[in-house]
Amino acid sequence: MRRFRPSRPARMRRRDRRFLAVTALVAVAAFLVTLNWPQAEGLLNPPAPSPPLPLTPATASPPRAPTAGAAFPCVVDHVNDGDTLRCRDGVRVRLHAVAAREANETCSPGHPCPAASGASATAALNRLAAGKTLTCDPVGRSYKRITAICSTPEGEEINCAMIRSGTTLVWDRFDRQHPICQG
Repeated sequence: MRRFRPSRPARMRRRDRRFLAVTALVAVAAFLVTLNWPQAEGLLNPPAPSPPLPLTPATASPPRAPTAGAAFPCVVDHVNDGDTLRCRDGVRVRLHAVAAREANETCSPGHPCPAASGASATAALNRLAAGKTLTCDPVGRSYKRITAICSTPEGEEINCAMIRSGTTLVWDRFDRQHPICQG
């Protein structure tokens, strides 16, 4: 008696289906492992507990967003560049109607471009504002920063002082909306 053997192409089809099933199973398993990799790593090597941070005025609450027209104090924590600074409470302030070169010494298209370097403008703003408590009058917003006209406790307007330093230019388009150097 002769045993029935499927034709060769039928056997290949069965083998191909088995290969495709195994390949799909491996791909799904690899995807799931990759998807959960950070969680699995955390289980194998749990992070060391970090000491709790003390609550200081700077970390006790998120930065407040000053309301339009209401002056706010800014204790200058860091000068980013010739026209932007950061207050100790995390608020970022862009000096209104002031144009300085970028930190990489370029000027954006359509922006006024002073002859002075970005480094010299940053140094001038550091001399004028670093560590001081400024009073800033918000004018608007720009790239998650508050645009403002800021003054020192002695009454010197920082925006105007930056223009007088020769390291920045007046940005006429914005100066027409809310003029600086009025006092």
